[in-house]
Amino acid sequence: MQKDNILFHIFRFDPDNDKKPYLQEFKIPVTRKDQTVLEGLFYIQQRLDNSLAFRSSCRAAICGSCAMHINGKYRLACNTLISKLTSDIITIRPLAHMAIHKDLFVDMGPFWKNYEYIKPYLMPNKPLPATREQIQNPEERSRIDILIDCILCACCHSSCPVTASHEKYLGPMALLNMDRFVSDTRDGAREERLTMVNNEHGVWRCHTVFNCQEVCPKDLNPSGSIAHLKMKIVKNKI
Repeated sequence: MQKDNILFHIFRFDPDNDKKPYLQEFKIPVTRKDQTVLEGLFYIQQRLDNSLAFRSSCRAAICGSCAMHINGKYRLACNTLISKLTSDIITIRPLAHMAIHKDLFVDMGPFWKNYEYIKPYLMPNKPLPATREQIQNPEERSRIDILIDCILCACCHSSCPVTASHEKYLGPMALLNMDRFVSDTRDGAREERLTMVNNEHGVWRCHTVFNCQEVCPKDLNPSGSIAHLKMKIVKNKI
């Protein structure tokens, strides 16, 4: 039976005004079976407390902006249905291992620096053809079919116990995306890329806990990508 109302317990913290974080309770009306957690947050912001801070954009599980910790798991609020959460209380916390600007709104600067570090663009080692199109056959393209689906939501980063204890660790997102370019036949910087992650803050820091794989909203396999990079490093004697 569909509930008429449900309680949201939301992490609140304003560094400028609060001494410590706390959970605030809100009662949300549930009017549809397909009502999402993000819709509940908007209801609170628009009708109950307009000071609530959180990120969102596409509402279609494409941009990754609304990633947060919902009832014990990192998820996207826009595609998490209230009806699918079995608890009578929905507890929402911000992404972990990042400084809190306010409430569910965190500083993702270090996360983006890790993405920038891996040089997330093709670096061909020869001049582009006159058509400026680099052809791939179906087999070559299939090597990156899954890898290109990362939406940079940071669920994997926040669930990883290593990013919590080693701030210089690149993290599963950066290493998965590094594998994306190492596996791309159009890229000519394989040795340079493998050297970039062949260190204590790269692939060798991973403890293979698989949290990253468990929480990925796109069912990607960062742990598998890290293992693949390790094999490439050993094989190529980087």
